[in-house]
Amino acid sequence: MLSFVEGRMVVGCVPCHARRMDEQHPHEVDLEITGIAHGGVSVARLDGRVVFVTDTLPGERVRARLSDTSKRSFWRADTVEVIEASPHRTAHVWAEAGIDRDPSERAGGAEFGHIALTHQRALKAEVLTDSLARFAGLRRDVEVLGVEDDDATDGTGWRTRVRAHVDADGVVGPFASRSHRVIPVAGYPLAVPAAAALIPSRLAPGTAEWVDVVAPSAGEPVVLTGSGRTPHGGAGIVERVGDREFRLDASGFWQVHRNAAAVLSSAVASAVASDGRFDPAAANHDLYGGVGLLAAALAGVGGASTRVTSVESSATATEFASENLADWIGARAETARVDRYLDGLARTASPRERERLRAATIVLDPPRQGAGAAVVDRLLELRPQTLVYVACDPVALSRDLGRLLAGGYELGGLTGYDLFPHTHHVEAVAVLHRG
Repeated sequence: MLSFVEGRMVVGCVPCHARRMDEQHPHEVDLEITGIAHGGVSVARLDGRVVFVTDTLPGERVRARLSDTSKRSFWRADTVEVIEASPHRTAHVWAEAGIDRDPSERAGGAEFGHIALTHQRALKAEVLTDSLARFAGLRRDVEVLGVEDDDATDGTGWRTRVRAHVDADGVVGPFASRSHRVIPVAGYPLAVPAAAALIPSRLAPGTAEWVDVVAPSAGEPVVLTGSGRTPHGGAGIVERVGDREFRLDASGFWQVHRNAAAVLSSAVASAVASDGRFDPAAANHDLYGGVGLLAAALAGVGGASTRVTSVESSATATEFASENLADWIGARAETARVDRYLDGLARTASPRERERLRAATIVLDPPRQGAGAAVVDRLLELRPQTLVYVACDPVALSRDLGRLLAGGYELGGLTGYDLFPHTHHVEAVAVLHRG
């Protein structure tokens, strides 16, 4: 069963028994967990009200401490004791996030770390499948695939980019969940070892608000510190995908999982090559193109003369994209917001260019909030032959897919990838064709 509470998707939310708060523990209740919600929390009900519960999973009975009762429609709670454990529960991969610690002292960023890896993927598939049904009107089971080597390491050692925060006393560590409280930790099990080894435990107070460690696939790791959104210094780095190198700024965007760039490049290239509709001479695009990773995947299918334009709002990333795409004579990089760029195409494209756009394959890899109505509506107006949508948020993806399907596109393949083990995040690649 699927329902929604203030916009949050709830999977399997059905009434369950809960013991009321008692005099000894006025903020604790016993709950039966019946479903999973988008966002890494599980679901129970207390006197008919939805309760979102951390550090548990469907099928468990837990004692939970109410942490937020300010909303009329739902409450929040943190598990403090497991009364009846799911067979899918495991010891947490991060000791400082374990159930034996007080919720306020648990490190955030590994909210699925107590769940067996294969079951994490099943839960992510459930959320993705039900999101598609709710927001896109699609009844389709979706598989979430694991990534090479993750099973061998139990989903640890994959993060090539790690941010730790610094408190007023100079203590360095992750934030606690839904908090700006810095938690000191002995290690970072989700990080690649080269990155984990360089995160300090303390800095001089006032030196910085955060520490980033970037461990590229080629070259030595880079340590950045900063305040607000501004890094103190920067450096150019090289990432290698197959036999191709991509240059970028150390503080710029790149996929976090050590194998994610290769996985997504392969998924995009395979989707484009397999359907026989790709036209190298069309006005192909990579929207939200970053430093040109997926534009290169497109161009790799079509060959040296492939026409492809990467569109990215960061001028720094666009400069790198121009360099990274230099092997293809038909490739170029544009610095622009995607919505404004598409507005310009819709206004100024010649009849010949509109024909090339209709024959085009367009890849879009938007930020977590999705492409949104303005971008989707422009795509519906321009009506390219094929869309390859790379998404990191199931609900945002489903909303955009719903709009595209209503506008006449048909969904071909859709596959999930577990590029964020031990977190609730999931990547998906959807392929659509003009009907």
